[in-house]
Amino acid sequence: MQFRTEIKIAPLGTRIDYADRILLFGSCFADEMRLRMRKAKFRAAGNFTGPLFNPASIAALLRRAQDPARATAAELRQDADGWWFHYDTNTLLSAPDPSTVLLRYNDALDALRTRLPAARCVIVTFGTAWVYRLREEGRIVANCHKQPQALFRRERLGVEQIVAEWSELLAGPLADKETIFTVSPVRHIGDGAEGNSLSKATLRVAIAELTERFDRAHYFPACEILMDDLRDYRFYADDLVHPSPQAVEYVWERFAQAALSESAQALLPEVERLTASCSHRPRRPDSEADRRLRRRLLDRMAELERTAGIDFSHETAQFCGDKPR
Repeated sequence: MQFRTEIKIAPLGTRIDYADRILLFGSCFADEMRLRMRKAKFRAAGNFTGPLFNPASIAALLRRAQDPARATAAELRQDADGWWFHYDTNTLLSAPDPSTVLLRYNDALDALRTRLPAARCVIVTFGTAWVYRLREEGRIVANCHKQPQALFRRERLGVEQIVAEWSELLAGPLADKETIFTVSPVRHIGDGAEGNSLSKATLRVAIAELTERFDRAHYFPACEILMDDLRDYRFYADDLVHPSPQAVEYVWERFAQAALSESAQALLPEVERLTASCSHRPRRPDSEADRRLRRRLLDRMAELERTAGIDFSHETAQFCGDKPR
């Protein structure tokens, strides 16, 4: 007897290896996947300016990274509490001092400009098609920063808008990269049930158009896994909106099956055992048995670093008692 519908996911049109550099952009679900990939020792980075939820703001960040000009104080705004912010970033970069915000934003842009050319794979998670446009300036903001609602006009991006904007990126700075799109399984309850479903459907259709047009564009069904496969509130966090750690782990397992190379999938269990071993506190740290264990693990990590390009520098320092600050 079968009690759930398990989604069959065909292998994606690209295979990720441990030596590949990966960038992730998008909603907080993109952050969850980035952290999970880093835990598995993949060379993953992203969301340099914090989580971004709509396709237009993610695209704006990638376009900004093509411009070497630095952000200036004229781009910043100040809220009623005296904190400074930039409309193109998440609230994580806000601060009571404008120079701090500028430093954080410019450092984030510099990091993206450095990493993007070297990345082989880009993973993009669209969260919502609903956006807020500044009435005075006419541009879409990445975050409203709790400013008065009267400053913005709420609207929904159309499929054609998303496809046009991302087609330029896929034919431009992302042309030599494998791009994996997902739709975030996080429900935007603030848009209402109907608004949320309309938003997710808009994003899904836009991605379908992009994957049909570009051979290097692929789709991974993260939203479908949570909504149709797991399909139970026990797989959500206490807010009943975000996926639970168990659900994130399940999505990661399905992603690994669909997107990782055979060699990476074969190495993954051993890599996880090695990192777990490095975090264990030995019972007798000065014993001969512990020294032999340390040497064996260090030798194996050095071998994997040499042959598979896996970076164990943090674990090596931690295991040797010289934990990085």
